[in-house]
Amino acid sequence: MDKAVIYCRVSTKRQTKAGDGLASQATRCREFARYRNLEVIEVFQDSQSGSLIDRPGMQAMLKFLRAHREDNLTVIIDDLSRLARGMEAHIHLRTAIAGVGAKLASPSIEFGEDSDSVLVEHLLASVSQHHRQKNAEQTRNRRRARMLNGYWVHFAPIGYKYAAKHGHGKVLVRDEPLASIIAEGLEGYASGRFQIRAEVKRFFEQFPEFPKDAKGEVRNEHVNRILSRVIYAGHIQSDAMDVSLRPAHNEPLISLETYQKIQQRMQEKAKIPARKNLNEDFPLRGAVRCSDCSNPLTACWTKGRSKHYPYYYCFTKGCESYGKAIAREKIEGEFVSLLHKLEPSAPLFTTAAKMFETWWRYRQAQLEQRGQSFEREIQKLDGKIEQLMDRLVETDSDSMIKAYENRIKKLETDKAVFVEKSSQSLRPMRSYDAALRTALDFISNPHKLWDSGRLDNRRAVLKLAFPGGFEYHRNTGLRTGETPLPFKVLGMLSDKKIQVAEREGFEPSMRL
Repeated sequence: MDKAVIYCRVSTKRQTKAGDGLASQATRCREFARYRNLEVIEVFQDSQSGSLIDRPGMQAMLKFLRAHREDNLTVIIDDLSRLARGMEAHIHLRTAIAGVGAKLASPSIEFGEDSDSVLVEHLLASVSQHHRQKNAEQTRNRRRARMLNGYWVHFAPIGYKYAAKHGHGKVLVRDEPLASIIAEGLEGYASGRFQIRAEVKRFFEQFPEFPKDAKGEVRNEHVNRILSRVIYAGHIQSDAMDVSLRPAHNEPLISLETYQKIQQRMQEKAKIPARKNLNEDFPLRGAVRCSDCSNPLTACWTKGRSKHYPYYYCFTKGCESYGKAIAREKIEGEFVSLLHKLEPSAPLFTTAAKMFETWWRYRQAQLEQRGQSFEREIQKLDGKIEQLMDRLVETDSDSMIKAYENRIKKLETDKAVFVEKSSQSLRPMRSYDAALRTALDFISNPHKLWDSGRLDNRRAVLKLAFPGGFEYHRNTGLRTGETPLPFKVLGMLSDKKIQVAEREGFEPSMRL
């Protein structure tokens, strides 16, 4: 009985798990072998595209055929497309199989050496190549069309996962807690809380849930990819698919304005990397600035005679405080004292809570006015874009076409930012109770989170109480920065700089 081997192939590894293609091909080939009275001695499989020549299973089969050249083996394939889906690959593999003394056989086609058989074989190989190319074109066109409609079509970025949504198919949704971790890392880098990308990397690495490599680290290219993806700002853009910037059907983790700040910071000159433990050892790092030059203070451990000592420094050349050490205990001690001073008395807090509710209603009206302003800016940008499009159509200069296209892309990005801000201003605000009760709890006792000692809690205190940071002078001490409106109002009330209006109104009552 003559001997044969079977070769099976599917296009992707996913098909080997989700489908039964390889097993079905093998079964049909074994049935054909019994019909031809052939003994199957080996089965080779691949899960790669038919356009490729160098496939593991194919190379293993050719090696096996060379070792058994004297057996004059037959290679059985289910269909011509299983051997290859391209003319070049087909001819190459057909020649390679014949070169090791084997011959091809299939239940779908009769191979022969006469001119008619070769013509039919080449026609079928050409049709198979056409089908592959056509499928690729259709797939790309469908993916591009879906991106034009604002849907992500690639693997879900970290922080997102796919979920079925009625009328939309599969869309990206937040994948917690990774989504919140990514959002904090992006916001931190945009605001300068993380001075360099290495600090963003270390921030991600401190979370056990965050995916890491075999060494337990987050790769630098992974961090760069996260910082560069506009999908986190709720938008889609692809130069490869010719898709311009547009809103996406997924909840953004950051604003488009924040994304632009990140891109600008990534273009800045690299700074000296910081030690891994600096953020934990120096929680004020990134928030405290030198009062002489307004640049952030750095921090490090300084070796003494018997042990190391923690200090903050200003390393801005030309600054009067350049290289001057400030003890960590001094800065952090004054900061904690300030937090205790921010805590209001019970009567004052009750009065302030009522004022905040009034301010909340005022803020609602203010957002409506901002929304109208954003709409006017959007109309202006639409007019500029339309003018540039008219010029683009009329010009024949390649350099001018490129310049117009770049300018239009920039205006479309600016427009997207205003559209985002407009939609946020028109979005209904939550109720006073739902939005401010948690914040008021923090305001009533701001040092409670700091005293916990946890780094994430201390970062929350800095973000809520001093979003703009604060300055410190090595001699005169701490200088508070711009505090949020609630703390500012409390301070003014405690100093009796303002008075609450009488019930009659803001104007004095008339007395006869």
